[in-house]
Amino acid sequence: MTPKWELVSLPRWEMVAYWILSFSSHFYSFYQLHSFSKEHEVSLDKEVQLERGFLLWGFKKDPTDFEWSFWNEWAWRSLLWSLIGHAVVSRLAYYYLPQYRLAVFAMYGLISAGWILGVRGVIVLMLHLSISLVVAQLRSPVLSWFCSLLLLSTLNVSALQDLQRGWYTSEDQYYLLLFSTAVCSLHCISFCLEMCWHPLQAGRPKHCSSLQNCALKTLIYQFLKLTAFCFYHPLFYNGPIMTYKDFSEQIERPLCKVSALHVFSGILRLCVWWCLAEFMIHFMYMHAIQSNETYLEMLPPWAMGGLALALVQFFYVKYLVLFGAVSLLVRLDGLEPPTLPRCVSIMYSFTGMWRHFDVGLYKWLIRYIYVPLGGSRHGAFRKLLSTALAFGFVCFWHGCHDYLLYWALLNWVGVLVENAFALLFSSPPLRHAIVYCLTPRMQRRGLALISAFSTAFLILSNLFFLGGTHVGRIFWKKLFVQDWSSVAVPMVAFLYCFAQVGIEWDMR
Repeated sequence: MTPKWELVSLPRWEMVAYWILSFSSHFYSFYQLHSFSKEHEVSLDKEVQLERGFLLWGFKKDPTDFEWSFWNEWAWRSLLWSLIGHAVVSRLAYYYLPQYRLAVFAMYGLISAGWILGVRGVIVLMLHLSISLVVAQLRSPVLSWFCSLLLLSTLNVSALQDLQRGWYTSEDQYYLLLFSTAVCSLHCISFCLEMCWHPLQAGRPKHCSSLQNCALKTLIYQFLKLTAFCFYHPLFYNGPIMTYKDFSEQIERPLCKVSALHVFSGILRLCVWWCLAEFMIHFMYMHAIQSNETYLEMLPPWAMGGLALALVQFFYVKYLVLFGAVSLLVRLDGLEPPTLPRCVSIMYSFTGMWRHFDVGLYKWLIRYIYVPLGGSRHGAFRKLLSTALAFGFVCFWHGCHDYLLYWALLNWVGVLVENAFALLFSSPPLRHAIVYCLTPRMQRRGLALISAFSTAFLILSNLFFLGGTHVGRIFWKKLFVQDWSSVAVPMVAFLYCFAQVGIEWDMR
């Protein structure tokens, strides 16, 4: 939501004050949430069965964040070892079978998926790949999209869910298949659309003179490339998302030498991030509290602010770990993974959140939904429609639950409002008036003040996503309706500080 005039730096003392106030508000609100957690520890333990802490002596651990517990358990059970195996196999393939690296990736990915998901799980994924590839032979993006959406919708069919659950001895194995299928669907869409747009580059043997003379060989070659892309082990279960265009271009490049120091520093960062995430769920029981409306209603204002910040910050640190581990392996294979998420406390706009948090998904949406539908090149209505369908697809891909609908709607409205304000402030009459009346530094302060309100609604939308409808509803009622008169000024003031820090970060 940055207008097109150039922003300037503020005095050093002023920026230091913003940093101090930002950190102080985080620490104080976290302390208030910690105090509330300890005060109600006994009752929370009875409801959610807090685990015995192992990272901090004398603290119990909140185990109720499904995603963190799920991936931690699977990491130690199998995924950590299969990822290490991928790194070894990839390095051996580079030295001894460089011309067959793609085939080695496909084979290792299939074997690893079969070991973890079972033969039936792999068959389900291969069916998705085969159907998508056959439909893509018609070279129609509309048909490919229709097929992909139809396949995605099968993830929400109760009869199929019950059938797949029956294949496994634990619910976690079914969810791993579900997550893998969802990620695989994005890869299939990417490959098939690239093939519709650029059939010669997407999947055709270089030595094949014509499509008519080697149709079967071409189809096999395409299937191999699609399998290698979808079953590429580091990105197979949870992303981050890469487009087929980026994957195919980078996989052909010579492997860059990666120093042992780079690998060691990457592992050390992962350990620090993992310890920080564990510290947060030992120090604050935010997930246990947000799952119970009674505790949410009891939270005092500062503790409620701490809960909001803790939920979004934990989500950020969690994905630093999940994406960071995978990105390290991807770099060892000579690929450039999407940039890791940016800290949510320096996000001051809906647009910035989408651009800088899940960068891979953002690029995927831009390339395959926003730009093909017209984007910003064909007028306001096409831009509005393109943005709505992009958010609608993300909602559908995540499962299309009611809280996701609220989250997608808030994000869509937020992006549109920010773009409208940016267009308004950049219009010649208003822009000239602002430049005439306000110094560059005052213009930046005005932008930060407007961004503070945008940040408030950005946090609210993320609470719908992270906590569900009841969390978003209670936060709206307590902070924006009941207690607005008492919390508005300090909340906007601290969000203003966050926005100034974020603007400074963007400038530098």
